[in-house]
Formats: sequence, C-alpha cells, structure tokens
Amino acid sequence: MSSLLVVPVIDVQSNNFKELWPAMVLAFKTSSFIALDTELSGLGARKALLAESIEDRYKAICHAARTRSVLSLGLACYKKLDDKVDRTYQVQVYNLTLLCAEEYVIEPQSVKFLVQHGFDFNKQYAQGVPYDKGNDKGGEAQGVNMRTLFVELLRANKPLVLHNGLIDLIFLYQCFYAQLPDKLGTFTADLSQMFPAGIYDTKYATEYELRFTASYLEYAYKKCKLDNSRSIAAAQDGPHVFLEFCNYTGSMQSYVDYRPCTDCHGCDGPLNICVQFSAYGWCPSGSHCPMSHDTDLIIRQDEKCKEDKRQKRKRRKKKKAAKQEGEEENDEMPLDKKAHMENEDGKKILGTFTAHVEEKPSDVASAAESHTEPRKNECDSTQMHKAAPDARDQAPKTSERKAEGGTHRAGFDAFMTGYIFAFATIQNDEGPESWIPVCANKLYLSGKSVPLHVAKSTFSKSSRAHVTKMEHIWRKRLPKADGNSPL
Repeated sequence: MSSLLVVPVIDVQSNNFKELWPAMVLAFKTSSFIALDTELSGLGARKALLAESIEDRYKAICHAARTRSVLSLGLACYKKLDDKVDRTYQVQVYNLTLLCAEEYVIEPQSVKFLVQHGFDFNKQYAQGVPYDKGNDKGGEAQGVNMRTLFVELLRANKPLVLHNGLIDLIFLYQCFYAQLPDKLGTFTADLSQMFPAGIYDTKYATEYELRFTASYLEYAYKKCKLDNSRSIAAAQDGPHVFLEFCNYTGSMQSYVDYRPCTDCHGCDGPLNICVQFSAYGWCPSGSHCPMSHDTDLIIRQDEKCKEDKRQKRKRRKKKKAAKQEGEEENDEMPLDKKAHMENEDGKKILGTFTAHVEEKPSDVASAAESHTEPRKNECDSTQMHKAAPDARDQAPKTSERKAEGGTHRAGFDAFMTGYIFAFATIQNDEGPESWIPVCANKLYLSGKSVPLHVAKSTFSKSSRAHVTKMEHIWRKRLPKADGNSPL
C-alpha cells in the first residue's frame, strides 16, 4: 500500500510579503489552531542546553536566541470544516524566509545541515524578510513587518502547536516580540498571557499520550498518517482526519512550492536501518551513511518488533499456564511414579530452558553527546530502537534510494506538527473542541520525566516589556510590572 500527499507551501519573502499579508492575517483569524516551526542559525553549546537545572537551560537558550537568529519561519493554519465528515481541516501553509538586520552567529554545522535539505542561502540574503531583535524600535510596532505579523498571530488568540517547542518559543520572543526576561518564571508568565488559548507540544503528546516508539517529527507524522489511513481503510468507528488544501490560481501559483510526501507502507525491502537515525531522526554521517534512513522502513521495523514482543509474551503466558497445569498433574501422580523421563540407559533427559531476554539496542551516544545537529526537533530522545539482527553488517543495495527527509523545511515541518496534533485530538474522548486537555501548556523537556508548565504562578512576575506589548496588542491598560510584586 502506498499513498502520495502533495502539500502546497506558499513561499513568503520580501518581494511578496505585503501582497500575501492579508491572506496570512485572514488565515490566522479563521483557523482552529496554528502550528509553527523555525529554522535557526545555530544553538550554541549542546551540553548547556541539556543542563540538569531547567533555569540553566533557559539561560543557555536565551544566550543562543540573543546571538543567533531565525532563518525561516513555518506557519500551518488548520481550519476545521464543520460541514464536512469527521475531522476535516482546510490547511494553509506558509514558509517565510527571514533575514535578521543585526549581526548574528551562524554555525557551520547548521549551514551544512540546511543546505543538505535544500535551504537556499542566496535567496535568504537577497529576499529574506528583514527584522530586528529585542524590544520595539521606533515605529516598528506599526506597518507591515515581522513584528506586526507576530502581533496579528497573538491577536488571533488560537491554540499554538509546536514540536519540542521551548526553543522555538524563546527564539520567537526574542526575535519578534521583546527582550527576553532573565528568569524562566517571568518568561512562562508572559507566555501564558500571550497565548491564552493554550500552547501544545506534539513531542510531549507523542511521548506521553500517543506513546509512539520514537517521537522525532517525521517519525511521529508518518506514524499518525499511517494509523489514520489504516483506520479509514478498515472502516473503523470513530473520527478520522481528512485534509483539504486551497486551489491557488493566478499570481499565487508562482509562490507555491508543492511538497510531495510519499509513503510506501507495504513495500518490500531489507530492514537495514541506521540505529542512530531511527532513534533520533538524525545521523552524523548524513547521506554517506551506508544504512537506511527511510522513516517508513523504521516504522515498519518498530511495528514488527512490537508484534514480536507481543508474540513472545503470549508464548511465555502459554508456557507458564502449561507448566502450572503440569505441576498440578504431578501433584496427583502416585508416589512410585517417576515425574521425569529416562532414556534407554536410565539416564535423565535434561531439558534446556532458554530465557526470553529482549535484545538490547547497540550502544549509541548519550543524548548530550549526540546533540551535534542544528535542528532542535530531533536533538533529543530517550527512546532507543532495536536494530534488525543483520542490520549492523548489511549495506543497502546500490539501487535503493535513501530517504533523507527531502520534505524538510520550516513550512512543511509546521504542517507535519499540525497533522500530529489533529490526529492526537481524535484520540481524545472529551469532545471535538477540547483538543488535548492533558497536554495543554506542557512543553517537553529532554531527560526530564515532567514537562515545563506554561503558567503564571503567584510567585512569578510579568516583564515590563511584555506589559507594554500587551497594552498595544489588546488596546487596554494592564497593571504595571514593578519588579517587586506580582501582577
């Protein structure tokens, strides 16, 4: 079984930003939720990003946001169509190429990764939409620019959906909103007021609600899409996710990049999977890796491993039941009856018992050591994947084309993030408009068993810059932050 989904992604740059402005603002206002993703010029020292203290992690990401920049921003607006069957969404996807007007650090490894996945730096420097970081400068809060677009996103008051979203949120705040506050509590207090409709992290939902084997973006998206397709094909009860896209005509056609996403769920092929890629969605060898990076094959193998484990448990259960039954029969045997078999020489035939020990995955670097990729979406995972028995010694056939995430870009990543959220909501029994209550305002934290809650506590204060911005956004006066008492 194979399926092809073609996603229209509207490219936005300086030469069409004003032209597309009304469409983007309307998409914000009419959407049911908005998914977002960023491409960054770097993240700095990975070890600091995984510090034991969450406050220290926040400071490290803040330093990265102040010294690095957002290179592109993906926005996917999902609008639920009430007159359609099940959960049908009309989706509009935008990919904004951006250019920070200030000096910023760009890491070679980030450049290499982005170029491998089709990022056009020539277009960025020639046509990137300009922006300044930190607090508003002069008349920046007016007119058509990235800051006012971000304000329109806030005014739309829709649920915001991200994947492993803490880094995205910190960069968004610094680049398009205001100077980042020094304390994490102040930052989360600001966020809770900026997005009152809720913030949802699909990495957290994938790990703790959907409980997939892996939680990196492409894996989670394709797994959701596969499960949804199987449910539809089997005519199972319950809602399903259906998508519709706009039919772009006229001058709009020249701005649309159609991104094909092919799934080959039933195709035959060797399961010679790269263990590193299957666990983290990233491999240091990239396209030179001799093993497969095909996410569809990885999902198939994970499902096979899961089924094998289920069968092993079933066999163990049957053996245990048979053993108990045999012991009961032995208890009823006459005292002079031998309970064991003997061979012709009268010697005991000793049976061998093989314990069912699950195969452990091959060693991979720890999360802190393996975070050398520039993307934060795949930079961490506590999940490991078992390699096929012969995976370590086999190389893919020369005719096999390795899947290297050719659809990877901020716009398409935002689309995938939104799809995961749409699928996760149909697993929720609390009604169509309740989304996923248990995941609301919880951001995934690598290596932690609990998420970061986006909320304003009685001990936290909102920042002065935030209060000023909110007065502008909502056109009403808010209590001032005095730095001593909470708002």
